[in-house]
Amino acid sequence: MTFDAHAPLTLLGGLSAAEFLAEYWQKKPLLIRGALPDFVSPLSPDELAGLACEDGIEARLVEEHGQDEQGRDKPWKVSHGPFDETTFTRLPEQDWTLLVQAVDHYVPEVDAMLEHFHFLPRWRLDDIMVSYAPPGGSVGPHVDQYDVFLLQASGTRHWQLGGKVSDDAPIITGIDLRILERFEVHPDQDWLLEPGDMLYLPPGVAHHGVSKSMDCMTFSVGFRALSADEAITSFADYLGEQLPDSRRYTDPDLEPSTHAGEIDDAAIARLRALLLDTLDDPAQMIAWFGRAMTQPKYADQLVPSESPTNIDALVAELQEGTVLERSLGSRFAYRDHGGSGATLFVDGDGQECDIELAKLLAGSDPINVDALSHTGSAELLGQLLDRGSLSWPYAEESEDEEEDA
Repeated sequence: MTFDAHAPLTLLGGLSAAEFLAEYWQKKPLLIRGALPDFVSPLSPDELAGLACEDGIEARLVEEHGQDEQGRDKPWKVSHGPFDETTFTRLPEQDWTLLVQAVDHYVPEVDAMLEHFHFLPRWRLDDIMVSYAPPGGSVGPHVDQYDVFLLQASGTRHWQLGGKVSDDAPIITGIDLRILERFEVHPDQDWLLEPGDMLYLPPGVAHHGVSKSMDCMTFSVGFRALSADEAITSFADYLGEQLPDSRRYTDPDLEPSTHAGEIDDAAIARLRALLLDTLDDPAQMIAWFGRAMTQPKYADQLVPSESPTNIDALVAELQEGTVLERSLGSRFAYRDHGGSGATLFVDGDGQECDIELAKLLAGSDPINVDALSHTGSAELLGQLLDRGSLSWPYAEESEDEEEDA
């Protein structure tokens, strides 16, 4: 999908994508009134609570002034799902928050909201976390190390920002939350958000949001940001699987040592050259990075098909007008090699294919019979169906019919 990077966007308060990226992205916060005018939440608090009760869904309950297992008062208490109905019936009328991760992986209407952020690379998107809180509910002042758009879906929430915080800022100990011990509000960054309003925060900015209504729901659109630790470890592991055992430290220029126990400068220089030469491999870095950034958030969410796809039947279905769907939670990206070739990355794997086919699959346009015009497309679509990255639109309908029966 192409778009005009210089056209004003309501989502960005009238800024164009180019202006937003140049002036705000990873630089400073932005409050956007009416980012999604007349927005109606596709999810109710009760539906969110229902998700939090399901196995396999990551959910947390944060209570302020809660109690530990011995009944002693604590300033904060964190519980992890799945929950049951009794969990919610015992809660007070204020001062708690329910957080459900990756709601876009389970609710198609929430997943569709990601199209509003088409001006950012899709492979950078992580998930949409949804929170519900009655009055006073919050998760305390804290810092996120990734970009996030905070969309007010219903009710109202009071947001306060405290500026950039250092990595060693003290946090409250003894709780599974990184709540800042000290939080100083910037006087010009104190707002009440209403439905459709949105707040963008770059990494490292301290913020504190408190519910001001009984129907406060916030959608947090978060972005993937590998830490240097994660990147180095993951890339090294990937390279290690490709390297022959013969790739080792060597010293053909070795000279007589003045002391047998000394590690001299020449040895360090040889080791440094070995490491840098091994790491400085653009082709391997591309192959690793595409796989790393398309890894599913939850490894067990994509369900492989029980039997291999019949390619002739697949072609016939597409020719009859059926459209394939990208599975919720599945991740697609591609790398253009120039000419007509590309690597398509899907859910942590890479596949060489036609560049136009890669663009189609990694985009948002429907996957219909037009996909068959590309060389090798039917076989590739079959593989993605077998792995669970693609699905037939009637697959979920069949499951619903079985449940109703």
